[in-house]
Amino acid sequence: MNTESAFTAPILDWYDANARDLPWRAPDATPWGVLVSEIMLQQTPVSRVLPVWDAWTTRWPTPAALAAEPSGEAVRAWGRLGYPRRALRLHEAARAITERHGGDVPSSHADLLALPGIGAYTAAAVASFAFRQRHAVLDTNVRRVLARLLSGAEYPPKTQTKAEVKLAESLLPLDPPTAARWAVAVMELGALVCTARSPRCVDCPVLDRCAWQLSGRPAYDGPPRRGQTYAGTDRQCRGRLLAVLRDAAEPVEKPALDIVWSDATQRERALDTLIADGLVDPLEDGRYALPG
Repeated sequence: MNTESAFTAPILDWYDANARDLPWRAPDATPWGVLVSEIMLQQTPVSRVLPVWDAWTTRWPTPAALAAEPSGEAVRAWGRLGYPRRALRLHEAARAITERHGGDVPSSHADLLALPGIGAYTAAAVASFAFRQRHAVLDTNVRRVLARLLSGAEYPPKTQTKAEVKLAESLLPLDPPTAARWAVAVMELGALVCTARSPRCVDCPVLDRCAWQLSGRPAYDGPPRRGQTYAGTDRQCRGRLLAVLRDAAEPVEKPALDIVWSDATQRERALDTLIADGLVDPLEDGRYALPG
């Protein structure tokens, strides 16, 4: 029995029965809606993305609609999703799509990869999920599933390897639409069943052929896996400073920023990085605003 027949059908059947009903997976989802979802979902859970994605795509249903507004409006609408530079990347991509492709998200993987802020994962994901093409889509969930299922390791290497890409490509069904459905099915399996900390192996459709399970679920023995902290970090400080600007209808005076963080050295450092990242504009009159 070849690898595809051993894993593909059970996982696809599981996906058909268990997939979450998400708007960017709906039959009428647009390529733009898919692209927005992929950027928003990076390092952010679905529950937090859903309301922001809905508001975003209602306000800007096309790339041209977003491109017509200042980048600061994208940052404002990003709200508290975190990693707000993603909002700027989406705005840059919208402008490029409007200028280079007549406002239509390109279907070519190469054209997607050429958009500003779009990396290998996002290009493959949009080509697969929006255009039903055949590409290996390797996010954290997929890498973990493949590591356990085929390599017998609890977690994949910290950095993606060429061997992982080659393995993922070898598992792709030959039919492009089926390959696209396989890509999202493995991703969903990792999100719902083959989770990082508490995998629900009893619910896995391929439990009986999982290398990690068959070898006794050996514990991870690689470099320490450190969880990200947030409280007290520059990232939290940046978030509070941006929140002031998002909530203000007009540019704000410096004291309005100073009051939200007591450590002056850290606050100034965070503000400097926000300015350097293009997320905050220091105005000539001494006030601060979202980028125009």
